[in-house]
Amino acid sequence: MKYLHTMVRVADLDASLDFYCNKLGLREVRRFDNPGGRFTLVFLCAPEDVGRAAEDMAPLVELTFNWDPEAYGGGRNFGHLAYAVDDIYETCQRLMDGGVTINRPPRDGHMAFVRSPDGISIELLQAGESKAPAEPWASMPNVGVW
Repeated sequence: MKYLHTMVRVADLDASLDFYCNKLGLREVRRFDNPGGRFTLVFLCAPEDVGRAAEDMAPLVELTFNWDPEAYGGGRNFGHLAYAVDDIYETCQRLMDGGVTINRPPRDGHMAFVRSPDGISIELLQAGESKAPAEPWASMPNVGVW
């Protein structure tokens, strides 16, 4: 058995791609439009997984966009996606500068949470050792749910 992908339904493909690719930094590796089924699948991976994704078609996040509008609730029921990042503080600052709310700031220098436009929680973990607690993160409160 090997992990292939996690599928997340999205209501606005453009907003989701802006979040996952432009702000979070994932890369689009494959796209499939199915006019008969009226949906689009977009497969994304972390930058360091581009080679593995091309070879194994894994590990991926599959964004599923149904062309006919549907209401998706309970994003928190899904749980979360998790990504290791080289610098938790730089990543959170870049996301904030892009208009993303940091729901659980990296007060411990190790872990933060943000949410996608569809309410999916994204956990960001410092790769390697935790960074020393630093401001403004150390005193930043939680915002909303994560």
